[in-house]
Order: sequence, then structure tokens, then C-alpha cells
Amino acid sequence: MRIEILTTGTELLLGKVLNTHGKWFGEELFKLGMRIQRLTTVPDGDAITQAIRESVVRADVLIITGGLGPTSDDLTRECVCEVLGIELIEDEAAVRSLEAFFAARNKVMAESNRKQAQVPVGADVLPNPNGTAPGIYIPPRLNGAANCAVFLLPGPPRELYPMFRAEVAPRLVALAGLANPPGMLELKITGVGESDIQEEIDAKLAEVPGLEVGYCARVGEVDVRLIGDEAAIAAGRDVTLAAFAKQTFSEDGSSLEATVVRLMSGAGLKLATAESCTGGLIANRITDVPGSSAVFTHGFVTYANEAKRDLLGVPQEILDEHGAVSEPVVRAMAEGALRVSGADIAVAVTGIAGPDGGTPEKPVGTVWLAWAAKGQATLAVKQIHPRNRKDFKLAVSQAALDGVRRLASK
Repeated sequence: MRIEILTTGTELLLGKVLNTHGKWFGEELFKLGMRIQRLTTVPDGDAITQAIRESVVRADVLIITGGLGPTSDDLTRECVCEVLGIELIEDEAAVRSLEAFFAARNKVMAESNRKQAQVPVGADVLPNPNGTAPGIYIPPRLNGAANCAVFLLPGPPRELYPMFRAEVAPRLVALAGLANPPGMLELKITGVGESDIQEEIDAKLAEVPGLEVGYCARVGEVDVRLIGDEAAIAAGRDVTLAAFAKQTFSEDGSSLEATVVRLMSGAGLKLATAESCTGGLIANRITDVPGSSAVFTHGFVTYANEAKRDLLGVPQEILDEHGAVSEPVVRAMAEGALRVSGADIAVAVTGIAGPDGGTPEKPVGTVWLAWAAKGQATLAVKQIHPRNRKDFKLAVSQAALDGVRRLASK
């Protein structure tokens, strides 16, 4: 079934509001065995009419978000009716629902709100318990332009998401008639580049009957997406793990930090961090995970040399001789964090985020990482991540957490 999403609103194209609907709709529709064929965003005004006119002749289903409010720039209903050749009328039940909404809040309903009770003749009104704008469903039989079902939904996520699940999803399932929707498995891999992964497994995955393969690269991470029936996905998983079992940290969509917390919690281990160039990002990622309090004990942000010396016990002579970005210093940071915190594992990072501060010996992007664990020799590695500051910090935090994951997995 060909499904198109049309998001409306000038604010989306001015960058004032982050448009997250595409990601959300993609995930929700795939659960139903469906996919978005096209996603379009247009400003308020005539562009809405033109976009609707183009979509209804291509798609089996068009889902439109936004433009259902009471103001002069909320024109989605009018644009749809113009394209489909349907008259707008005021729905009495929708008016009563609006009045009840304002009465429950001890507010007087402005006359302009009655606009939200206008619906195309013959359309279904979709209740909105979380806002004032009801949704609208125009079945294909009412469409005078093409055989396309049209849904009009409010833009705010707090109204859109519940309405989609309660009112739209069941209608889509009925329209599609899917008995056995395909499944999907997403393998998250770190420490390996996208091109290297594809070079290793792409040809083998292509030999699996009925398997659709996709790759999505992020900073320090690549997702291998496998879509198909149960047998095809299992075969694709075997191919991928045969090559990258050690680098694969998740098969259920969990983030690297969530995986670390799960592994350490299951093993009864405690973690401490000592950060310089990442400025607390590693600790922040860990503490974003629910349940991290059972794992995380200390987070040291020792940006200045004095902090490395006074909080972690890094000897001043090492700092003077080797500089902050060096193997001896990062080892001393990790071992100091382990000693001071009493944790089971400590990770430390120190590097040059840039854009300034690099030298021929230590260019921008240089980082030293170290992992200290009770009863084990401290491990230290040097990496180069020539990126902007934000991506540098993310790449370093990814490498740091992956090292913790490997230690916690032993």
C-alpha cells in the first residue's frame, strides 16, 4: 500500500520547530507491516493545495498533519475539500465536543474555534481527547479526484500520536488487509566503518532469499537493517554476526550506553568515569539510562591539569613531562578514578577537540583512552578523530563506552 505523509506548517521550514513526524510515522507504520513511500513538508498557503493534488493521484493513503487549528493560516480542511471536490459543513457533535473541552477548563470558547468543527461532507470525525482539533478521515469512496484515502490529523505530537494509534491504525490495517507483515531486525555495530561492513557481508546477505538489507551510519556506529520473514532475518543475522559478533552491541534497538548499563547491572559491577576532552558526555550518556544508579558511582570532569592532579592523583611530573594528552596521563586518570571511586571499572579520556590546540605530534582529533579494572592490567589506546568538536566528543564517548562494554562482557 502506497502511503504518503504531508506535514504542513511554515514553522517547520523556518527551523523553528523540529519535524519529528517522519521518524515516528515510519516506526509506527512498520509495526503494521507498512512503509512510507514519500514524505513531503510544505509551508502554509497554496503549497498545501498543490501538494495534496499531487499526492492523491500517486498514493493509496495520504496522511496530512497540521493546519487544523482556529487561526487564519490553518487551511488544511479547505485545501483538501478544494482538491477532492467536497463541501465543508459544521459538525454538531464536533461543536459540542469543543464546548465541553473549554467548559471543563472553565474557559470561554472563542468564536474562531468553531472553525475546528468544520468537516467534509460524509467524512468520519476522529475524536481528539487531548486537544481542540478533531481529526478527519475521508474514505476513498468520497474522493472525487482519485482512489486515495485521506487522513487529516493535528500537528502537536501529544494530540497526533494517541489519535493515530486509536483511530488511524485500525483503519489502515483494514485498508491494507495484511495478514503476515514482514519483520525487521536491527543490528547495531560499533568500531567498524560502514564501507568495511558492507565489503565484508553485503554479497553474502544478497544471497539470502527474500531479505532486504539496509545500512545507516552514525558517528561511531552503523546499523545493519534486515527486513523479511523469520527465516530470511535469521539467515541474515547469522551472516552478520559471523563477521562482527564482537563489534555488535545490540539486536533490540538498545543504545550502547543502555547495553553497558544492562551488562554491568547483570554482573553487579560499578563504573566510574574520568573525562577531560568529552566534558562529562560519557557520564551524561550513562545517566540518561533508567536504572543507571545501580551501576554508576562517580563522574570526574577533570578538564584542567590541576583537576587531574588534585582529584585523580595524576602526578605533576607526568603532566609536565608528557602533557595532558598522553598515554601516561590517561593511564593515571583511569587508575586514579578506580582508586578514588572504589568502582570495578573506570574509563578515562583526554584529547584535543579543536579547532585549535593541535601540534604536528598531537594533531587536532588526537585522543588517548584508558580502561582500568580491578585485578586487571590497565589498557590504553590512542585514536584520531578529525571531526568538529561535537562529533569528536561523540566519537570518543562511543569508543570509551565500547571499551567498558567489552570489559563488562568478560
